Amino acid sequence: MALVQPHYFSPIAQYVAIAKASEIQFEVEDNFQKQTYRNRCYIYSPQGKQLLSIPIKHNKGTKQKTKEVIIDYKENWQKNHLKALYTAYNSSPFFEFYIDDLLPVFNTKYKCLLDLNFATHRFVMDALQLDLPQINTTEFNFKHPNDFRGLSIAKTKTPFKFDRYIQVFETSHGFIPNLSILDLIFMEGPNALNYLEQQTLNL
Repeated sequence: MALVQPHYFSPIAQYVAIAKASEIQFEVEDNFQKQTYRNRCYIYSPQGKQLLSIPIKHNKGTKQKTKEVIIDYKENWQKNHLKALYTAYNSSPFFEFYIDDLLPVFNTKYKCLLDLNFATHRFVMDALQLDLPQINTTEFNFKHPNDFRGLSIAKTKTPFKFDRYIQVFETSHGFIPNLSILDLIFMEGPNALNYLEQQTLNL
């Protein structure tokens, strides 16, 4: 069983862990932390690595659990994120194959960040054709034998040396590892799961 955080289109490293697991346990009893993949992901744009961030409503001066975080729709971030994905991946080999299944994620106004993140996870699992049992925590786990929650920290430099796969703008900016799982899916399509299974996580 792999213990992971629900992310917004998680980085590839998280799905390497998931692809090797027999069951997924999502941590839903933690406190929300800034600078994590809970509300952000990175894609490969024509300018290089690009951040897509979801605005949230903060409770000033008080901690809030991740499952209680509310998404802020004052700005049309869904339209902006979708536009960025079209710009980045419209010419990728498998973008047209997956985009129709992806659109409902951006056409639905989820109230809670957790609900959105679970929706992105369902899309990814369908795209990978990966079916694993899934449960949520009922209390915060301080220790776990297969704890991958550390993969949530977005600002930590990735120690993973993943195998290269072709990326749309690689000739301009080189290979960028551990982007959002969307990068791998749009580039590798049905081979994405095989790629994940062949990678190694050195935590």
